[in-house]
Amino acid sequence: MTIWLLAILILIIAAAVGYQQGAIRTSIAFFGILLATLLCPLVGKAFKPLLGLFGVASPILLWVLPTLLGFVAIVALVKVGAFFVHQRVDVYYKYKAGDLRLSLWERLNARLGACVGVLNGVAYVVLIAFVIHAFSYWTVQMASAGTDPKGMRLLNALGRDLQSTGLNRVAKAVDPLKNSFYDTADLAGKLYQNPMLEARLLRYPGFLTLGEKPELQALGQDSGFAELRLTGASLSEALEQPSAKAVFSNPALLKEIWTTVQPDLADLDKFLETGKSEKYDGEKILGRWRFDSNGSMLAYRRLKPKIVGGEATRIRAWMHERFGTAVIVAAPDKMVVIKNFSELSLQPGQAAPSNPRNLKGEWSQADDADYAFNLEGGTEKRVAKFEGKYLVLAGEGISIAFIKED
Repeated sequence: MTIWLLAILILIIAAAVGYQQGAIRTSIAFFGILLATLLCPLVGKAFKPLLGLFGVASPILLWVLPTLLGFVAIVALVKVGAFFVHQRVDVYYKYKAGDLRLSLWERLNARLGACVGVLNGVAYVVLIAFVIHAFSYWTVQMASAGTDPKGMRLLNALGRDLQSTGLNRVAKAVDPLKNSFYDTADLAGKLYQNPMLEARLLRYPGFLTLGEKPELQALGQDSGFAELRLTGASLSEALEQPSAKAVFSNPALLKEIWTTVQPDLADLDKFLETGKSEKYDGEKILGRWRFDSNGSMLAYRRLKPKIVGGEATRIRAWMHERFGTAVIVAAPDKMVVIKNFSELSLQPGQAAPSNPRNLKGEWSQADDADYAFNLEGGTEKRVAKFEGKYLVLAGEGISIAFIKED
């Protein structure tokens, strides 16, 4: 097993270092490892601004490197202190204790140092097992068929070895990460292995505001990225797409995505499986709504019940021409966007405008069926109401209906 070879190698190296450095330095170093494990996240915060000065922008590196540097800094400081303690004892035995006691001390110091060195090695094995467990939990779920980089394949092999040998239980025993870290990995793996779920992901009510971000819209419209996902390309290949880089190289956006995802992980997971959200389904307006010609004709017939034959066909064609690409997006934070919107006060027969507008604002609920849209800072106001399964947007002499995307 690869993980056992790695563990044995670490133990041999640690024993050899302990034999060479002696019991005093090795014993103090052991407590340094424990201290560094506890304090490295706190000390690591001091390194984050420095990494920014050196141009480190990757969110993953900004998460991992400060903690790692904090660990190394604490261990290094403790080792320096251990060296001075060792020097004082060494000077005593060399110049004051006599040759026999010096010889006995050197033998005891080296052999006991080797034993304590093995203990240090065990500590490092446990910490390395935790690191492998945390990262491989993500990468194993995002593995592709033989196209992953060698480093990722090695990490996955070590992660599987942890699982098969039971060392993953040791890693979990010292794991300080929250359950949301692993729940997010499960969600990411599910989406990566099932590209078709991404369309449903974008319709999750909690993500509707995020979906209006230019970077995420560009990613969703990138045919090259979509093709790589559908053909099972490796994660590294997919992330090389410019639209993907624009998202994953933006720390502020990734932080916003994380803070949005984290509270809704369980609900989002159920939504991907069933298309239903226990958290948001109580508010009917939430979601993406597309223009529906059948519903719009029903609304028009309510206004003009005597319309017949060719006139009805002409009205339907006019509606489709003017409003066929219209979309309403209503999010939980009260945000509402009406896309590709043509003015409703114009009468049938007039040509569709060449530049339909996108209007953004807030929605508010008047009663169970009626909603008010306060758009463009109050300069545009609209009223929408539910009529059966349709959301009907009222205008002057005409109303258009929208149906919710499933």
